[in-house]
Amino acid sequence: MRREEKRGPWYLLTGLVIGVLLGVGYTRFFQPVEYVETSPASLRQDFKDQYRTMIAAAYLANGDLVRARARLELLQDADSVRALTEQAQRKLAEEGGSESGISDEARALGLLAVALGQAPPGPGQAITRPAIQPTGTTALATPGRLLEPPAGATEAPTGSEVEPTRPEASAPERPSPDEPFVLLSMEEVCDLPLEEPQIVVQVQDREGEPVSGMLVVINWAGGEERFFTGLKPEKGLGYADFRPDPAFVYSVRIGEDGAPLGNISALTCTSNTGNYWGAIILTFGQP
Repeated sequence: MRREEKRGPWYLLTGLVIGVLLGVGYTRFFQPVEYVETSPASLRQDFKDQYRTMIAAAYLANGDLVRARARLELLQDADSVRALTEQAQRKLAEEGGSESGISDEARALGLLAVALGQAPPGPGQAITRPAIQPTGTTALATPGRLLEPPAGATEAPTGSEVEPTRPEASAPERPSPDEPFVLLSMEEVCDLPLEEPQIVVQVQDREGEPVSGMLVVINWAGGEERFFTGLKPEKGLGYADFRPDPAFVYSVRIGEDGAPLGNISALTCTSNTGNYWGAIILTFGQP
């Protein structure tokens, strides 16, 4: 009489493991998967960063904000402006105190973030300098002036057909790097209790108009922070802010070659109920 041999479940598990290994090896080395016409949203994070950089460079070349916005939407970022801003800040941190200054990549990312934050979706828009006046100490943007017809313009005769004309877009005049920004005013604001101290920087040109995309460099013992104006357009196109550590004293300058303004520290305000943090507002402009 033949006795049947009992087998345990291990041979099934061994076969399953061998089959998985053979399948992975075949698809990896002999017939790897090829992705065709995939969405940019499926890219790896470093490839997404490269994609944003190319979009920003293209925007600086052609000034087409609508196309840049459409391309960024393919990445399906929760907040495209925030993603651009964070990438620009990471790039500045990588560059550190490089003697060569800001790279074209960091500047392009920062300017595209500013443009997206200040302009609603609409027809193609070139890079322009906003004509907005800053208000006192609030650092909030005020509505721009209404366009007026040029002097000497006459109305078209009744019943005549006149072909509408559109003035040619011209590139705005950026502040010359040979004309450094100097401190125009320094205000200590204790109107609202803040949870953290704040240093607010406002940059404007000779005509008093806010300037976006300007580099702000803040130094302290053993550290440095770099960022651009205009990355918070809801507070002003020439606006930037920094939260200082009360343990340090800071210096602030505009641009790589700007004269540093030193001895800046966190502002402590006093009231009947005790002490609280305030804000120091530094306004820089061209003389």
